Amino acid sequence: MKIFLVDDERILRVSLGIELRDAGHQVFEFSEAMAALRNLCEEKPDLIITDIRMPEMDGIELLARIKEYDPDITVAIMTAHSSLDTAIQALKLGAYDYLIKPFRTDEILHLVKRVNEFLEIKRDNRRLQKQVSQAFDFSSFAGESQAIRKIFKLIRSVAQSSASILITGETGTGKEMLANVIHYNSQRSQKPFIKVSCAILAREVLESELFGHEKGAFTGAEKSRKGRFESADQGTLYLDDVDDIPLELQVKLLRVLQEKEVEPVGTHQPVKVDVRIISSTKYNLQQFIKEGKFRDDLFFRLNVVPMHIPPLRERKEDIPLLANRFLMEFAEGNPKKFSEEAMKILQSYHWPGNVRELKNLIERLVLTSEGNTITAEEIPSELLLTPYSDEEISSGSHWNLEEILSKTEIKLLRAALSRSAGNKSQAATLLGIPLSTFRNKLAKFGLDSDE
Repeated sequence: MKIFLVDDERILRVSLGIELRDAGHQVFEFSEAMAALRNLCEEKPDLIITDIRMPEMDGIELLARIKEYDPDITVAIMTAHSSLDTAIQALKLGAYDYLIKPFRTDEILHLVKRVNEFLEIKRDNRRLQKQVSQAFDFSSFAGESQAIRKIFKLIRSVAQSSASILITGETGTGKEMLANVIHYNSQRSQKPFIKVSCAILAREVLESELFGHEKGAFTGAEKSRKGRFESADQGTLYLDDVDDIPLELQVKLLRVLQEKEVEPVGTHQPVKVDVRIISSTKYNLQQFIKEGKFRDDLFFRLNVVPMHIPPLRERKEDIPLLANRFLMEFAEGNPKKFSEEAMKILQSYHWPGNVRELKNLIERLVLTSEGNTITAEEIPSELLLTPYSDEEISSGSHWNLEEILSKTEIKLLRAALSRSAGNKSQAATLLGIPLSTFRNKLAKFGLDSDE
C-alpha cells in the first residue's frame, strides 16, 4: 500500500517507516499535517497514519480535512493513553482505528494488514457493483419493437423518481429483468434491491418476511428479525406476483405505502422506511378488484406508473435480436450463428413461454448443435407444430380455424423443405402428399421465395 506517516516525532516516524517499508509498503513521511495535505493530490495514499498531538494542526483537524477532500481515504490515529477520548472522537469523524502509544511493531503491522484487507473488500464491492450495473443497463432488456422502445422511454422518464411501478405481462416476458433495469438505472442504484416472491410464501411467513417480527411474536420466533421493507430502506423492494398477497395483508401493505412506516409482527412500535416499490403480476388486477380479490386503493398506490410487457408472439421483430444475444451468451468462446431457415422457424413459433422459453431453447441448441451454424434440422419438432398454446385455444382467444391451420401448414411445409434440403419431391413424400399439391401449397402461402 501507499502510506502517509504523519508525526512530529522524528524517531518514531523513521522507525515506523523502516518497519513498514520492510513489510513491502511505500511510505511517505511528514513532520507536520499541512505537508501531508499538500501532497494528497500528487500521491493519493491508501492509508494515512497520523499522530493526534502535533503543532499548528492536530490530527483531528487533519482527519476532518482529509475526509472533506476524499472520504474514501483511510485514516488511522496514534495517540497517548491520556488522549483516549480524543481518539474516540476521531472514530466518530471517520477514522478507521487508533493505536495507543507506546505500541509494538507487530500492532502497527497488524493494523496495516487489516486496512489492506478492508480496502480489498471495498475494491471487490466496487467491481461487483460495476458488473451488476453493466449487466442491468438498458441493453440488457433487448428489443427493437415499438412496444419495447416505449418501455425504454418510460423508464428514462421515471427511473430517477421514487414513484411506484406496476409491471404486467405473461410468465417469462422478463418482468424481473425489467425491475432490475429500473433499479440499477435509478438514484437508488447503490442502495439495496430486495426481492420477494409473494406466490411461494404462506400468509404467516409472508407477513413476517415483509414487515419483520419481534422475539416471541409467534411460535419459533426465537429472536427479532428485520423484514424486507427495513432491509430495503433507501433502496427498492420488488414484489413479484403481488396478486398473491392475501386481502388482510393488503391492508397492512397499504398502510406502509401511505405512512412510510412498518410495524413488525408482535409490536406496535412503527419503524420509518424509505422504499421504492416495484411490483409485478401476470394477471389483470382490475378484474381481481371486480371479483373482490384485490383492494382498489392498494392497486392505485402500486399502479402509479404502469408498464406492460407484451408477449413475445406480439413482438416477433425482437426474436432475432434476443436469439442472437442468447447465442453469444451461451456459445462464448465457440461462436455460432443461425441459418436463415432456422431463424424463420424461431420467428414463426408462438412462444407460449415467452423470452424465458426462447432463452432455454438457445442454451439447449448451443449444447446439442454440432457445427458453427444452427440449422433448421436441429430445431426441436415441437416448434414446428404448435402455433398456439392449449390454454389460449381453450380460452377461445384463438378460435380462427383457418388461421391456425394455415400457420401449421406453413410450418410443416418449411420443415419438410429444410429436411429434404430443398428437394420438393422428397418434401412432398415426407408430408405424404402429391408433388403437385405440395407445389400448389407453396404458391398459396408465397413460400416459393424460401427455396
